[in-house]
Formats: sequence, C-alpha cells, structure tokens
Amino acid sequence: MMVDTQVRPSDVTRFPIIDAMLTIPREDFVPDNLREAAYVGENLDIGKGRIMLEPRTLAKMLELADVQPGHVALDIGCGLGYSTAILASLCDFVVAIEDDTARAEEAQSLLSGHGIDNAAVMAGPLVAGSAKSGPFDLIMVQGAVEHLPDDLLAQLREGGRVVCLFAEGALGVVRVGHKMDGVVNWRFGFNAGAPVLDGFRRPVAFAL
Repeated sequence: MMVDTQVRPSDVTRFPIIDAMLTIPREDFVPDNLREAAYVGENLDIGKGRIMLEPRTLAKMLELADVQPGHVALDIGCGLGYSTAILASLCDFVVAIEDDTARAEEAQSLLSGHGIDNAAVMAGPLVAGSAKSGPFDLIMVQGAVEHLPDDLLAQLREGGRVVCLFAEGALGVVRVGHKMDGVVNWRFGFNAGAPVLDGFRRPVAFAL
C-alpha cells in the first residue's frame, strides 16, 4: 500500500527503487514503539531530534540520484538504517554515517540481520562524512540542510551526484547536484520538508 499510494503516484518509475521498497520491511528499521506507524506518509520522529524521511521523499530522492549498480554511496544521517538498506540494494557499497553511537550500532546490527553485507555504519559527526572511505559516486543526506560544507562536497567523485533537502522558509527544496570540473552544479528536484540536521545550519554572520 505504501508503494501504491505514496511512491508510484509521486512519479517514481525506476523498478529497482520500487522493488527495494516492496521488499525491505520498513517497520524493522524504526523504534519498536513506532512499528505500526512505519508506513505513514509523513516524516517519522525516531527520537533525539531526528526523523526518518517519509517514503515519498526518500523514493523521489533516489530517483533523482540515478543510483547505479557499480556506485559507492555515502548515506548521511541513516537513523536505524532503512535508507542505507534501500541504497545497498541499488549500488555496490554504502557507507552510512550516524552521530549517535548506540543508534549506529543498532543500524549495523539490523542491516546484518537482514543479510545486507555491502553496507557499513560509522559513528561520527554527520557533517564530517567519511573522507577516508571516499570519494563517492553519490552522497545523500537524510534530513534538511541549510548549507553543505566544501569538505563534504570534496568527498564526491568527479561526475558524481549529491541529493539533499535544503531548508528554505516554510517549504524545503530537494536539489540534485552534479560535480563537473570540481564544481557542483545544482538543479531543482521537488519540494519537501524535514528538520535541519546538526552541523548543517548556515553559519551566523555577525555585523558591528
């Protein structure tokens, strides 16, 4: 029902994305008290100021990302690993970053329990990414940002893509960036909303 009422009507047409969302049990990647709400069509509060993106938003971001079987992806703010599980079914390997150590360990355990062995969850600041594991063909951010630091964009391979939701007023904008000649060029994807992740707020400029 989630796929038929939220994903397909949102112009998500790539079969591998639809198949992954039909196959991977979303309820296994949420806190136990939220299992019955796992398939609602809205962002899900998973605690400690974090959310799990609604299925429509995640699916449309994956469509924009143009994930390919040989790609290596960086999944920032993976929560309990659902987005990582979906990505792992679409590409070669996923490095996921989670800033809560206990949550990172639980995400890795859940992924392993589902036989997903081409993903590694690392604990650390979301904004830092994982330079030692890059460069990446794809970077996805599971929450809103006000800006992306250059050090993170530097982890994107030439020709790679980055997809994230920019918080702009009441309504956010998902954009896809394509890195060419060392520069990331952005284009509009669709509108969506989510809380801004820690470390991704625009620095405040002070004036005298």
